[in-house]
Amino acid sequence: MRILKTLLAAALGAAVLAASPVLADDKMEMKPAMAMVGDLHISAPWTRAMLSGQKVGGGFLIVENKGGQDDRLVAVTTPRTDKTEIHEMAIVDDVMKMRALPDGLVIPAGETVELKPGGYHLMFMAVPEPFKEGEVVPVVLTFEKAGDVELTLPVKPAGTKAMDHGKMHHGKKTN
Repeated sequence: MRILKTLLAAALGAAVLAASPVLADDKMEMKPAMAMVGDLHISAPWTRAMLSGQKVGGGFLIVENKGGQDDRLVAVTTPRTDKTEIHEMAIVDDVMKMRALPDGLVIPAGETVELKPGGYHLMFMAVPEPFKEGEVVPVVLTFEKAGDVELTLPVKPAGTKAMDHGKMHHGKKTN
C-alpha cells in the first residue's frame, strides 16, 4: 500500500509539473509563461514559426497594468536578431497599414493591452535563422517605469492566427 501511495504521489507530481505554465528557453532555463515587473503582469507570450527564407516575425502577449500610473513599452530585444520594433497595424483610409511606434506603446493604468495579430505586436526584423515550431524565443521587454522583464515566447505553427484568451479587447479592463 505504501509503495502504491508513493507511486501515485510521484505520478501526481509529474502531472502537476507537466501542466504548469513554465517554458524552457534556448538554454533550457525554466521561465514562467507569466511574468511580473512593477505593476505590470505579462502573460500569454507567443510567436509564429517562420517559413524558410522569411526574415520577419511577430511577437504577441498580454500586458495588464494593475497600477495607478500609465507605463510604456519602449523596447524589445532578443538574441535571435539585432533589430526589433514595437508595431501597430491599423486601417487607414480603408487600407491595412503597419507602422513602428517609435515612442513605444502606452499601457494605461488599470487596463489590459493585448499584442495580437492584426493589432499591436512585437516585430522581429532581419532574423538570420527563422523561428521553428516548438522552439522558444527569449526576449527582454523594457518598460519606461517598470524596467526590464525577461520572458520566452513559444513558437506556434506558422498558420496560427491568435491564442484563445477569452474575450479580451485592447484598452478594456478585464477581471
